[in-house]
Amino acid sequence: MDQLKSLEDLIELMDLDLQIDKLLDRRNSLPQLSEYKSAHEEVERLTSARQDAQSAFQEADRGLEETNRDLEIAVEKAASEQNRLYAGGLSARDADYLRREVEMLYAKVSKMEDQVLEFIEATELAEADTERLAHELTHASEGREQLGSEITEQWRGIDKELAIKEDRKTHTISLIDEYLVEIYDELRGVSEGRVVGRLENDTCGACHLKLSAAEVARVIKQDPPRCIHCRAILVD
Repeated sequence: MDQLKSLEDLIELMDLDLQIDKLLDRRNSLPQLSEYKSAHEEVERLTSARQDAQSAFQEADRGLEETNRDLEIAVEKAASEQNRLYAGGLSARDADYLRREVEMLYAKVSKMEDQVLEFIEATELAEADTERLAHELTHASEGREQLGSEITEQWRGIDKELAIKEDRKTHTISLIDEYLVEIYDELRGVSEGRVVGRLENDTCGACHLKLSAAEVARVIKQDPPRCIHCRAILVD
């Protein structure tokens, strides 16, 4: 009679474990989890892109400042050499040399002015990119936080159910013979689903295969009774 009681409790233990498995599967497969992963990856991408845009802005701004400074120096030197040329008093050879130098200086000034325009354009583009990415990052971060809140709320409800099931499981295990729990745990370790079933109409309640009369007689003599097909523990 005590063994029968333990076997009945074993069915309840299995049902509790199956319910716990479903809750854990539900906890780990919430639709929001994949959405959160995608949202997190997007936040990471935007964060990296914004940092790149900020670096590009700083580099362009630094280049603009340095080129403007060099341009001022080049303009002053070109103007000074041109004034010397216009002042006269030079030999023809020196005047020709100075004229060519002034031409090179102004060519350099023209090239640096083009560089300044390029740096201005790069600075404005990088600044616009930084602002746009910052806005997108804020929006993406808010979406990720919202998903995180939804996940936490659902997990809270699932964990509450799990705690109730775990408490019932602890109580149920205390009612079952230790050797039966050990066999049950071994079966659970190698098989999914039902590892305990009722023997009804000579049919295993776990694998649903029928046993012959001789097989049933042999099964019920075992301690505990085990299905010859799936090795599940049977409750007669």
